[in-house]
Amino acid sequence: MTTLALPKDKKYNKVINIIAVAIPLVVAVLLNPRIPKVELGEWTKALPHVNGLINTLTSVSLLVGYYFIKKKNIAAHRQMMIVSFILGSLFLVSYVLYHLSNESTPYGGTGLIRPVYYFLLVTHITLSIGVVWFVLRAIYFALSNQIDLHKKAVKWAFPIWLYVSITGVIVYLMISPYYN
Repeated sequence: MTTLALPKDKKYNKVINIIAVAIPLVVAVLLNPRIPKVELGEWTKALPHVNGLINTLTSVSLLVGYYFIKKKNIAAHRQMMIVSFILGSLFLVSYVLYHLSNESTPYGGTGLIRPVYYFLLVTHITLSIGVVWFVLRAIYFALSNQIDLHKKAVKWAFPIWLYVSITGVIVYLMISPYYN
């Protein structure tokens, strides 16, 4: 199997930093209630359910990738991390399309579950902003064969990304009864 190998170059660090800032800014703009929604069709109403599935598959692929690296199966680990990255990218596109065309759904739960939901949501959103930078760096270091730096980035990227994907599923399950 041929693999992509990126050179060690400081310009990649700049690109990673720009992307890691741009993605949360774009999402924040889309979540602004004053921004008019774009009519993309009824099909976009299904996107939260698609996102729940994508987050579930991402969680599984991250755990399987972790299993493979612990077994020193680098090729299988790499494949699972590529799958995880593709799933994360698909999630982002789907999430943007949904929020571009639909109002945010308010959470309707009451009682003790309400603060639990908001705690999970706030930590999920906060960590999802920061994890982009770690994931992009981990991927770059792996592809440029800077394995020591890859391992350092992954010490942060893996647990944060796993938390974000798992809490994404939990938040989805908690709010899904309130989707139109």
